[in-house]
Amino acid sequence: MKNLLFGFAITLISLSVQAGSCFKTPYDIDDCKLEAELGNADAQYNFGLMYGFGKGVKQDLKLAAKWIALSAESGNAKAQNNLAMMYASGQGVKQDFKRASVWFKESAAQGYADAQNNMGLMYENGEGVTRNRKEALDWYSKAAKQKHAGAQNNLGRMYASGEGVKQDYKKAVAWFKKAAQQGMVRAQRNLGLMYDKGRGVEQDAKQAATWYIKAAKKDDAQAQNNLDALYASSQGVTRNLKTAFEWYLKAAKRGDAQAQNSLGMMYEGGRGIVKDPKKAVAWYTKSAKLGFADAQTNLAISYFSGKGVNKDFEQAIKWFRQAAKKGSVKAQDNLATMYANGVGVKQDYEMAGSLLKDASASGNAQATKAISKKLKAHNTQALGEGSRIRAN
Repeated sequence: MKNLLFGFAITLISLSVQAGSCFKTPYDIDDCKLEAELGNADAQYNFGLMYGFGKGVKQDLKLAAKWIALSAESGNAKAQNNLAMMYASGQGVKQDFKRASVWFKESAAQGYADAQNNMGLMYENGEGVTRNRKEALDWYSKAAKQKHAGAQNNLGRMYASGEGVKQDYKKAVAWFKKAAQQGMVRAQRNLGLMYDKGRGVEQDAKQAATWYIKAAKKDDAQAQNNLDALYASSQGVTRNLKTAFEWYLKAAKRGDAQAQNSLGMMYEGGRGIVKDPKKAVAWYTKSAKLGFADAQTNLAISYFSGKGVNKDFEQAIKWFRQAAKKGSVKAQDNLATMYANGVGVKQDYEMAGSLLKDASASGNAQATKAISKKLKAHNTQALGEGSRIRAN
């Protein structure tokens, strides 16, 4: 699932509480249970929440699902939405996207904004329903009209990408702004990106920085990474490599692969910090293991050159291959060099030529010119300038 992040606890936290006896402290378990058994839908819902949270009772998601389902069947829109989320996430019940879509639709039909937004996600991702971006747009629009920040952000995404609707950056900005002003982190980051790239608004690095900072302070790794780039390049903010390093570090610790690679580059080049090739390799490795192609290439170059790590052609080949498969032109070019020279691998002009075709197709004809001449010559002398392992 791409966008359906239905954590049960997260869902419950966002819901309001009714039938107060179920959530008074100390908890009146007997009174709450009695109300639920008598068919009070609000009490059934809240009794389910108690089991979901483990408040006053031992946490039991199956019993939570049981009571929330009874409330949902009685027409409680919040219970219907929550039950759908449980089916979507497989918590307390067997995962079943079709049932999830049925309950989302029941809740959404009553005008419940969370369910309308979730119904949009189901249609956008094709989970439990046939994928239909126009339907997704319709449900997002209904929720957005009720000032649902998530739906507003989702509308912004669709208008920005042109999926399911004609691409319209201005409308995307308008929806991102509505959600961002409500404090939605992803929308703040997305709005920053629109200002950063000049899409739908006049390019404004200061405005981009303003919105990135709002999201970054709430630990959004992508916003932190984007903000790092602004600080490092002095766009929108005073150039400050120390501050850039601090934001990169925050994003990197949260598992952002791009930030981890950027940290590696700062350590390798000594930009704003003391040069440390070993730490550079450590961060390249973290990022590379997450599949970030630039980091895989940088790690391969480190192994080839022996900077920050023992020279190891096999490791260099391994990481160049992984990056090359992801379309990294630099990796394709460098891997071709190693095959053409027989460095770390058996000399193989056919493989080198194949890699060169991939690199050239990606617009790297100039960088591969020297190797192409080498392949034509089919000799084993050292390659000329421009066809050595490239670090940049």
